[in-house]
Amino acid sequence: MPSMTRYPARMRRWTSPALAVALLVLPLAGNAAPGDASASGYPPLGTEVMVPDLSPPTAEDVMADFEGRTGGPAVDTPTRPSAPAMASGPVGPIAPPPVSRLSLMLDWYPSPRHAALFVARALDMFTSRELDVDIRTPADPDVPTKLLAASRVDLALTRQPLLHLLVDQGKPLVRVATLVGVPLAALVIDDDAGIEGPADLAGARIGHTGLDGEIVLLGSLLARHEMSREALDSPDLHFRLEQAMREGRVDGVIGAVRYLLPRSLADDGLATRSYTTEAMGVPRHDGLILVANRDHLAQKRDAIVRLVDALEEATAWILEHPEESWELLITVEPALDTPTNRSAWPEAMARLSLTPAALHRQRYADLERFLMEHHMVSATTPVSRLAVDPNQ
Repeated sequence: MPSMTRYPARMRRWTSPALAVALLVLPLAGNAAPGDASASGYPPLGTEVMVPDLSPPTAEDVMADFEGRTGGPAVDTPTRPSAPAMASGPVGPIAPPPVSRLSLMLDWYPSPRHAALFVARALDMFTSRELDVDIRTPADPDVPTKLLAASRVDLALTRQPLLHLLVDQGKPLVRVATLVGVPLAALVIDDDAGIEGPADLAGARIGHTGLDGEIVLLGSLLARHEMSREALDSPDLHFRLEQAMREGRVDGVIGAVRYLLPRSLADDGLATRSYTTEAMGVPRHDGLILVANRDHLAQKRDAIVRLVDALEEATAWILEHPEESWELLITVEPALDTPTNRSAWPEAMARLSLTPAALHRQRYADLERFLMEHHMVSATTPVSRLAVDPNQ
């Protein structure tokens, strides 16, 4: 078969009778004798026919097409399109990716234990994950979990013992991350109160904070030393522990942050002694956790996963840059810049969880069993309803 070169098809009007007849005869040449026009049925001489012009386009042809002088139908081919093959003009703006918004309420006023949140925000670790995180400080420390249960905020910080109690009360809360994976609370006693130790608390005035402070911490202390609740006076100080101790309104407090309150009181010349909650029989637990509303977890899970990933990156950065991280913290949260916080920063930093998403299931099971054995909850709640790893 001879080689063929393809060109854009163009229709030309031919009036040469001889050429027209020759082209029409070709398909029938095998079946009719030369010159037998009547038998073949092709048109009589002089008939105008339209035949494709297979010759390459000339410069004149191109110009004629461009100026619209050909008069024939436009032919749309890859080499001679009837419309522009490419759009010209400026490219429109690319829409930014959607941003997920989350509201998060602290457990109380800003503290070094919240460092991962503040660093992640300051270094745009939330923004780089397409998150807009609104970090709020509560006017009342009892409010965050209530607002979360009422779907007024997306996330809240609290303590593991309190989570167990609230879930037992039917609140739709679930742990999704751990910011501090060790207990923070302690029993702090004034040296001048004449109390030798926890076993001598009968008749003393020991303030507590929150539901978990009274039921779990104080309850464990009393059970360990076989004392009744009436054996001592325990007002709810509503997290004003330091003020109550300074004013001498209590002999001691339970639920204080163990590396902060004794330092702060010592700066004011008040000597104290501290006892850990583990020494009082409370199982080891997470000191600061991030909780979500279980009813909305499915819709928020993707954003929560990204937030927790940002907290992990922020914590790693803090540990790699201890001095820079402190300077960054007091720049973005000036209220943190106190002598107590500055001296406690190394201890606070060492307690930050390196893997916030990771869930220690046995720890939650152990605390739940402890609470059930001491009649602090009405029924045993499975770990799956108390805590989840958002990545799973």
